Amino acid sequence: MQKTYTNIQSIQGPLLVVEGVDGVTYEELVDVTDQTGRVRRGRVLEVHKSRALVQMFEATQGMSTTGLKAKFLGQTMKLGVSMDMLGRVFNGAGQPLDGGPNIIPEKQVDINGAAINPYSRKMPKQPIITGVSSIDVQNTLVRGQKLPVFSGAGLPHADIAAQIARQAYVPDDGGEKVEFAIVFGAMGVTFEEAMFFQKEFESTGAIDRAALFLNTAADPVVERITVPRLALSFAEYLAFEKDMHVLVILTDMTNYAEALREVSAARKEVPGRRGYPGYLYTDLATIYERAGLIQGKKGSVTQVPILSMPEDDVTHPVPDLTGYITEGQLRLDRAYHAKKLSPPITPMGSLSRLAKEVQGKRTRKDHGKVAGQIAACYAKGVEMRELSAVLGESSLSDMDKTYLRFADAYENTFVNQGYETFRTLEESLDLSWELMRMFPKSELKRISPDVLDEYY
Repeated sequence: MQKTYTNIQSIQGPLLVVEGVDGVTYEELVDVTDQTGRVRRGRVLEVHKSRALVQMFEATQGMSTTGLKAKFLGQTMKLGVSMDMLGRVFNGAGQPLDGGPNIIPEKQVDINGAAINPYSRKMPKQPIITGVSSIDVQNTLVRGQKLPVFSGAGLPHADIAAQIARQAYVPDDGGEKVEFAIVFGAMGVTFEEAMFFQKEFESTGAIDRAALFLNTAADPVVERITVPRLALSFAEYLAFEKDMHVLVILTDMTNYAEALREVSAARKEVPGRRGYPGYLYTDLATIYERAGLIQGKKGSVTQVPILSMPEDDVTHPVPDLTGYITEGQLRLDRAYHAKKLSPPITPMGSLSRLAKEVQGKRTRKDHGKVAGQIAACYAKGVEMRELSAVLGESSLSDMDKTYLRFADAYENTFVNQGYETFRTLEESLDLSWELMRMFPKSELKRISPDVLDEYY
């Protein structure tokens, strides 16, 4: 039931306080009409007795409490979904941005979807091939996983996201490629970055199986909070009603958290760590836990959220809490980037907790052993590099120098493949063996003798 109120007590940033309300519910949509007749959309953030706190989706500059009317619509925010949304670009309110026709929805879905019930979850056990050696071999992405990218200011996470979206596929039981539908959500990005993604998808043809939800830094802050929920609502529709494999890429989750902090400050809530609201962990979980597989459903939702760590600080609340919720992370390295290695994904600090579910089981039998051995060899090589910087290379033994050469070769050939090169998993594993042949068999202690005999 729609009710209209004129008793607007105050306007503070994006927030309005409406007095004397009755029957208003949390997350209910509100249309606010100003003195000129312009209608702006908002939603109920909080209800206490007869007072409602309304968060506006648009700027409130120039609005006065005099003559304002607030109409409560009696419904939460919904997204009209349809297969016609693939190939289209939308704003943070779910409205078309590409000049195309309005979407005729097949159904309306509440964007505040629930996390997947743990009882209904199915264990992810199917690898995703991204064509990037440092992901596929060492930090294998699994269908239904949530694997964030930990980046920093100036690092090329946009290029990596576009590469994964363009190249990723799931090999079916017959070895055929099953491509993903891509749902991309951008929050608080620059206009140039938003255009980069749109042009990247269009130029490669990936736009035909993608839907983009874009919120730039110039767009309303509140839309940043709705973008991931819009993206995931459409992804769930594709996965669990249309039996599609869906890859959801969300960037930048730090901008999302900043929007939460801004709204929390406007509500005068008691701040938590570094000024973020105390419910940041819970709020992030409502997004990340919407990825996965469901018993009895053929489709899947895989998430690759991207976040930039302020000052490259992994203990910052956003990466810290994200690490607790998700199943690993891909860490971008500034030193790699300075060396012009691309993509600059470092094995130090990168982890895929579900990789062991597929390595050697759904992939080549040497996969798991190779992943462990090549990481151990590189770690020893980095140690020798640091030692030689202090004592000089002449102080190293012949084997130590071999590890040193391995570390350089690993970075220059294995990691550094560029953003346009696609390597099959077999090619990446073969390249790993080529590098490990720098050592005698006796040095490769993490690989069983039967695998060594077959592949060395």
